[in-house]
Amino acid sequence: MSDPATPVGAGEAAAPAEPAAPLSPRAVADVRSPLSDGEWHRLHPLTPVLRGGLFLIVVTGFVIANLRDRIVAWLLPGFDDWESYQQDPVDYVVTNNLLLVAGLVVLGILLLLFGIFWLSWRFHTFRITGDDVEVRSGVFFRTHRRAPLDRVQGVNLTRPMVARLLGAAKLEVVGAGADAGVKLEYLSTANAEAVRADILRLASGRRLAEARAAEARAGGATGRTRAAAGVVTAGLSGLIDGVDAADDLEPASVVHIPPGRLIAAHLLSGSTLWLLALIIALIVGAIVGTPWVLFAIVPSLLGFGAYWFRRITRSLRYSIAPTHAGVRVTFGLFTTVTETLPPGRVHAVEVYQPVLWRRFGWWAIRVNRLSGRSANDAQSLQLAEVLPVGTPADVERVLRLLLPGLSDEEVAGLFAHGLLGSSRRSDDPFATTPRRARWLRPLSWRRNGALLAPQALLLRHGVLRRALVILPLARLQSVRISQGPVDRPLRLANLTGHTVLGPVSGTLGVIDRDAALAVWERTADAVVAASAADRSHRWSAVDAEVPSGPADSGPAGSGSADEHAREELS
Repeated sequence: MSDPATPVGAGEAAAPAEPAAPLSPRAVADVRSPLSDGEWHRLHPLTPVLRGGLFLIVVTGFVIANLRDRIVAWLLPGFDDWESYQQDPVDYVVTNNLLLVAGLVVLGILLLLFGIFWLSWRFHTFRITGDDVEVRSGVFFRTHRRAPLDRVQGVNLTRPMVARLLGAAKLEVVGAGADAGVKLEYLSTANAEAVRADILRLASGRRLAEARAAEARAGGATGRTRAAAGVVTAGLSGLIDGVDAADDLEPASVVHIPPGRLIAAHLLSGSTLWLLALIIALIVGAIVGTPWVLFAIVPSLLGFGAYWFRRITRSLRYSIAPTHAGVRVTFGLFTTVTETLPPGRVHAVEVYQPVLWRRFGWWAIRVNRLSGRSANDAQSLQLAEVLPVGTPADVERVLRLLLPGLSDEEVAGLFAHGLLGSSRRSDDPFATTPRRARWLRPLSWRRNGALLAPQALLLRHGVLRRALVILPLARLQSVRISQGPVDRPLRLANLTGHTVLGPVSGTLGVIDRDAALAVWERTADAVVAASAADRSHRWSAVDAEVPSGPADSGPAGSGSADEHAREELS
């Protein structure tokens, strides 16, 4: 969450505007970095340069190099012959014995830049308490941003190329909401790793779990409570044998993508088809019109080449691994980004296969999760791709990480029915498009379908681009069933599962009305029960007594609502 900027006097920034809130003794035991002790700390000394100071220096040098005559005439009116001097400026300084003046000017500029950078660094502080991550910045106009730990959607560790050379990295604590993230840029790489682990450890609710465990030992905990404690983290860390439980060790990736496969997958994407269509259109235009249009091929190739290069380099060095804090995804050749997705922060999963990948059996996975950015933001779209390209075995491993509650049988069922199946099979459990409406989906009517699984709503669609959308019930915000003017006489309906905004769409249309209504009713009840039992905001903490959800009886008035919906759809 972000608070509005509050202007204060520059002198107030030297001391904290409010007393520091150090962590409790139990919380101090949970942190490993001295920067996570609840006191205000400053960032890396090179932060002003890495945040734009280097760009400022380059722009200043460019301006001085092009406007030096006017700048000298303005600052030193006595040098009237400067503009008529045609030789090198250094020779002019030496010839006129101006070494001392030039040295003082350069020293003054350096001191001015150093003073600006020092003030920017001096008034940029942060602290990590048991409840929030806070950042204050600004000299004359102060800005105070706060991100509650119980709303943390992920922690991203980014290492741009220049920062990597200087041993620095930046952290972004992703909050729940647009522009709700808090950035710590920059810290040393070692401090950034330690602070990232501390933030995730404090946000996990481990202290709450320890307190409840102590109460359970004192009063006698039930077997059900002991079995429920830590189920999410145990499911994540137990997926691979040999993964060390220590947070400071780099976990082994469950997926290895060869560079050749990654390059081929990007070249066999939809952008390649658009490039081929553009080249064909230019050639046809040159034949029937003027040949000068052929010159547009060169800039088109350059543009697509830059696009492919940027996409490929961003996906290189990809890895995904389970940790106690969640799923860690790393990618990037020049700028390395490490994102940690805590359990329960994935709101939608889409497994898809473009038509050009079908021969090779490749699939990709992308997700919807609260990122603090616009859904169309380039960085947000890049972070949504949790598996750029992989085999069916890779897809199974990644799905087990993102949805740890799925059993082996359920994952196998996703492939048998969700990804590869169709209504041609007699055992297909999906509610699909009936034959009377196949003219509305002439190619995909056999695959178009919905299914309510024990923990998720599954939506299957597409024949040229196969896709399976998995909507975890605990993350669904609402479920909608609707009919258009064409759907009503054909007894069809559309089903939509609403999640946070992202590249994954939860809409499925043109399925049988009665089947859609049955899925909608059972999904609405299952969502209420799953939301009542959800504890993912504090994924290491489990209540001493799991409250019974309203799945058995349903919320008050739900029966009348279902009857009303049946009457409307009839």
